[in-house]
Amino acid sequence: MKAETYISVDIEADGPIPGPYSMVSFGMAVAGRMTGREFERLDPSASTFYAELRPISDDFVPDAMAVCGLDRDLLVREGRDPEEAMKSAAAWLTETCGKSTPVMVAYPLSFDWMWIYWYFMKFAGMSPFGHSRCMDIKTLYAAKAKVPIGWATKRQMPKELRSTLRHSHHALDDALEQAELFQNLMTWRP
Repeated sequence: MKAETYISVDIEADGPIPGPYSMVSFGMAVAGRMTGREFERLDPSASTFYAELRPISDDFVPDAMAVCGLDRDLLVREGRDPEEAMKSAAAWLTETCGKSTPVMVAYPLSFDWMWIYWYFMKFAGMSPFGHSRCMDIKTLYAAKAKVPIGWATKRQMPKELRSTLRHSHHALDDALEQAELFQNLMTWRP
């Protein structure tokens, strides 16, 4: 069985879907490694990747930009080229994961996966996470706690599971927060 390295990913976007709108930033942090049936916590802050991207279209939702607090005009002028950023992220994943398989984790996965997968395919020509190597932290909690998915909110989770880090809507900060939550869930025995 090949080892898996869990990568916590968070993205910020200027609209609801990729293509017509843009991913404006993303952060990745190593959350841990699974070798056989053993989960190993790794310090998420020890290995990270972060990029702020130049928008790919003129369309954006002002409320979406307000969430992340980034200056869209500045991103248009100084944001990283999406192709360069996604290829750099893919190289970072290859180096970071070594011979293990990268698996993306996020809370909730559906939004972040949609963006990161689309951007990898469009700008790097491939996804280091394949087409399905991902795990939803929300679903992981619901399954372990034996609660409906609607009850799988951070506020509903026992305090000892929650991250000590604040959710700031800065992509790297939030990737680190999610990594801690994921680690706690992976070792939790309800």
